[in-house]
Amino acid sequence: MQKIMAADNTIKPSPFLPILLAIAIFMQQLDATILNTALPAMAVDLGQSPLNMQSAIIAYAVTLAIMMPLSGFLADKLGSRKLFMGSMVMFMIGSVLCAASSNLGLLVIARVIQGLGGAMLTPVARLTMMQAYDRSKLITVMNYAIMPALIGPVLGPIIGGYLIVYTSWHWIFLLNVPIGLIGLLTTWQIMPNFSNPNDHFDGVGFFLFAASAFCMTLTFETISHFSNVLFGLIMAVAGIGALIAYLFHARQNSRALYPPHLILVRTFRVGLAGNMVSRLGMSSLPLLLPLLFQVAFHYDAITSGWLLMPLALASIIAKPFSKPLMNRFGYRRILTYNTRLIGVLIMSLVLFNAQSPQWLILIFLSILGACNSLQFTSMNTITMADLRANQVSSGNSLIAVNQQLALSFGIAIGALLLQIFNRMNYFAHNITTSFHITFLILGVFTFLSSWIFARLHPNDGDNLLFRTKEKVLQSK
Repeated sequence: MQKIMAADNTIKPSPFLPILLAIAIFMQQLDATILNTALPAMAVDLGQSPLNMQSAIIAYAVTLAIMMPLSGFLADKLGSRKLFMGSMVMFMIGSVLCAASSNLGLLVIARVIQGLGGAMLTPVARLTMMQAYDRSKLITVMNYAIMPALIGPVLGPIIGGYLIVYTSWHWIFLLNVPIGLIGLLTTWQIMPNFSNPNDHFDGVGFFLFAASAFCMTLTFETISHFSNVLFGLIMAVAGIGALIAYLFHARQNSRALYPPHLILVRTFRVGLAGNMVSRLGMSSLPLLLPLLFQVAFHYDAITSGWLLMPLALASIIAKPFSKPLMNRFGYRRILTYNTRLIGVLIMSLVLFNAQSPQWLILIFLSILGACNSLQFTSMNTITMADLRANQVSSGNSLIAVNQQLALSFGIAIGALLLQIFNRMNYFAHNITTSFHITFLILGVFTFLSSWIFARLHPNDGDNLLFRTKEKVLQSK
């Protein structure tokens, strides 16, 4: 297998190379969204309460967050093609083990194995494309490749619903096997093998950062199960301690995993904090909404899947409008007021019950999906807006890790709130009320997080926009 030290302009990449990234993203997105719809049915089969299944989602998300920083180093060390194929095999093995799980504990372990493979798939495929294509063509091929990232969440809930009703939940994982085999065959035929064995990696920094992320996630997860609150608090202290240790390490290491000078960039600092905090409420919805529809409203899995579809479909439809809106109003206004709008929409979920017209739920979730789309696009771009060339790689990696941690924390917090209210005598016989109070708190928290984005300057992000001079002056 040929080792290539750097992208060679004499090597013409296959026109089908973007399919690799498309397959990787589609398989991961489909797997995640199918799982959310299937959780209630899985809970019955595994002898668990449907409100106690968040571990299956959190285990995968936190594994991604921990392992993603390793992707670039391992690709350079082992070669991009070898690592991508190994990761695909690992993801398929994890999927088969998930389908074979007979209890929640085994399912969580299988999801971790799945995450070990999934953490490498998208970053390695993206890195390979960046090395294979000239920058003038990169945007075009990347846009083509990430389309499945938008299509997967649209199809996932619906496919999951039909699989649950007409087959069994095991097929939501077994479906990854034929997709993975296509990916392996495509990889073997067309993927170049870039590598750089001499690349440096901050092993100590990785260990401290991973330990902090793991301990903090375990804190929320332990407390949400009410199994051992003292252990959860110990994990919280350990997580904070590991993070402090990492900061000390990074200040003394010029080649740290995530250099401290990233935080000195104000837009990156504000964007990263806003990404984490404002996503907590939004990240809980993929878990809470399917449970609301199936456990509280008693809808079947197919109906639940169709009701969830607008969240993703509206996100696709809203994408073209993001840039004109940001061009007109600027990042500060968009992020501040859109975050508040999302908070109000999450709080407004208290207005729905089992008797609510389903067409009204579809319209409501379409609006929420469009607002989420605008939020994610604007948050991600403003966070990267002012990074220098030598900061882009580590900054982009930290954003991806931050998003996965926000997903883990959001699901854990949402599950914890739901469990607390469901255990109270006053709400014990009305699960819908427990959901309503949970949505209310998450919505208020999301609304308040808008003040993080209010710290942006009115002209922040103008270097990314085609705003006229008059509009810039008006925004000031």
